Amino acid sequence: MAHRLKNVESFPVVHARAAGIDIGSRFHVASIAADLDADPVRTFGTFTSDLRALRDWLVSRGITTVAMESTGVYWIPLYEILAEQGLEVVLVNARLGRNVPGRKSDVNDAQWLQRLHTSGLLRGSFRPAEDILALRSYIRQRECLVSIAAANIQHIQKALDQMNIQLHHVVTDITGVTGMNILHAIVMGEHNPKVLATLRNGSCKATESEISAALDGNYREEHLFALGQCMDLYTIYREKIGDCERAMESRLKHLARTHGCCTEALPAPRAKGKQHQGINFDVRTALHSLTGVDLTQIHGIGPGLALKLVGECGTDMTKWPSAGHFTSWLCLAPGNKVSGGKLLSSQTRRSSNKAAVMLRLAAVTVGKTDTALGAFYRRLAARIGKAKAVTATARKIAVLFYNSLRYGMVYADPGASAYDERYRQRVVSNLRRRAEALGFTLADAPMTVSGGVS
Repeated sequence: MAHRLKNVESFPVVHARAAGIDIGSRFHVASIAADLDADPVRTFGTFTSDLRALRDWLVSRGITTVAMESTGVYWIPLYEILAEQGLEVVLVNARLGRNVPGRKSDVNDAQWLQRLHTSGLLRGSFRPAEDILALRSYIRQRECLVSIAAANIQHIQKALDQMNIQLHHVVTDITGVTGMNILHAIVMGEHNPKVLATLRNGSCKATESEISAALDGNYREEHLFALGQCMDLYTIYREKIGDCERAMESRLKHLARTHGCCTEALPAPRAKGKQHQGINFDVRTALHSLTGVDLTQIHGIGPGLALKLVGECGTDMTKWPSAGHFTSWLCLAPGNKVSGGKLLSSQTRRSSNKAAVMLRLAAVTVGKTDTALGAFYRRLAARIGKAKAVTATARKIAVLFYNSLRYGMVYADPGASAYDERYRQRVVSNLRRRAEALGFTLADAPMTVSGGVS
């Protein structure tokens, strides 16, 4: 241990005024260099007054940069207080400083972070600009509300099943116009199937007789009570989702005004129709005003996904020097585990990156389309399996997203047939080269016509 610490002390000093903070739920442990204070390691509580005291202590000792681990959400209040003071705060992934033998305690962790940061051995995690962070908070809050609302739909379905009301068998979506009209009438006390069936919307494919037969159930009081409560909760959550969407729209307009509105005309939408459970404002126009490009022209990226990706990654792609750096941050690029000049593994790293999760889902969706990306996915899925094909396709979509935002690239899909033809030409070219290397000549097969061989 002493020998290892001696080696660490000999590291070059990159940040002379650096501090390390071990984050906890009840207290934080801060460490600075021993020559800056007689008591270089101190413990502070997590109340706001304690966080201010920690900030003032660091400032009084001339600290200019602070390293802390991203532990849960406990780091956020301290991060914001330190950043407001003008300190450089480096948010560190816990795996970068873990597994250090003999140093697993709060005090030792803080000292270890401070020493590594002093030597410039820690790499900060990506954190978008403050205005993008506000937008991201609204987006994540809406996702949370949508998830809870979906759980209430399941509870509504359970109450209907207990009453043997088979509405979901004849109506595609019970939260649509027909379904909600009928459910509200049931909660208000109307239980006559024929009367309820007359509430059918004109666009509903099921007939009144089919709906009436499905609504013939056992309307027990306890099940109606549960249905009423679930309906009330679902209505409340839908209202709160609307509030979130209005806040998101207002934030996007503010961002567009701050960064300069785009004056170019918005291209025609790639796909027509409204997305189910989509956001109830014109996301394409708002994002186009902010970014200057139409991200929805990329297959697999709809208005909702484009907004979420901007919320997670921001609009400034210069944070990553190249598309390769961007896909590596997303953990979508192949690994590079090499020892002794031999590649041990090229598997992608595991990650909980929200943007990467969304891109993988987009890759699964685009794999079913008649596009170049869809043809790419299907070719890889047949050769190396669907799991790797999803990762590779998600990486392609990420590169297109990066190039669109950074360089203003306008994506034009060449189509599945064009991609297949280009792939065929590449394979033929490789076969010709291999044949020539072996002393053979690859010739085209004779074309067959009706009535014989030409």
